[in-house]
Amino acid sequence: MSAYDKVLLARAKGRPTGLSYIENIFTDFIELHGDRRFADDPAIVGGIARLDDLPVTVLCMEKGSDTKDRVRRNFGSPNPEGYRKALRLMKQAEKFGRPVVCFVDTSGAFCGLGAEERGQGQAIAENLLELSSLRVPVVSVLVGEGGSGGALALAVADRVWILENAIYSVISPEGCASILWKDAKRVRDAAECMKLTAEDMLELGVVEEIFPEEKDPTATYEALAAALREALPQLLALSPQDLLEQRYRRFRQF
Repeated sequence: MSAYDKVLLARAKGRPTGLSYIENIFTDFIELHGDRRFADDPAIVGGIARLDDLPVTVLCMEKGSDTKDRVRRNFGSPNPEGYRKALRLMKQAEKFGRPVVCFVDTSGAFCGLGAEERGQGQAIAENLLELSSLRVPVVSVLVGEGGSGGALALAVADRVWILENAIYSVISPEGCASILWKDAKRVRDAAECMKLTAEDMLELGVVEEIFPEEKDPTATYEALAAALREALPQLLALSPQDLLEQRYRRFRQF
């Protein structure tokens, strides 16, 4: 399977969305809204839930389940208020000692005029800065598209995992082809050059684990739940200082 075939699978219409993972892995989910500055961004969903008896803060980028929902959620491309909502909930998790679990699936942050006027770049930069020093465990899972800084804003984590057919890249293959060759039709060449598949990410050390995808997504939900049950207690057992030191080393080695 070519790299561009993986891109198409990551974008597939029937693929489970971020909310599907929250609803099938956790219980007692309570959604929290708003960034306390401007608005609530439905492209990012977040709140409090339980993994068995462990309270966690969960966040996901949500593309939507049908056409109307996709339009409402801006096709999973967050505005600045979405990233600020995510940061607010992560800081709340730090206050109460809850680990944070993020499900990443976005083609990238929204680049419209309003988003830029409200500080899109600053919102993403603040997330990168604050996540790097968050004193509770963070696990991020790439479940579809992981596009540019829009994805990275929820992926500065202690553990970064990826699904078999998900991708992670600094730009879309179409954008890369347009920049390098001035020809968006060379998207397949760009995808091969970009090293954006799950296998590439594991080889480069960007992720720690690849999770297989079955036709029935229930198996994927169960595998992720089992991995979280193992990883979160291990991370919670570390002191905040050791946790931050490990996170720092993880990203510095790139």
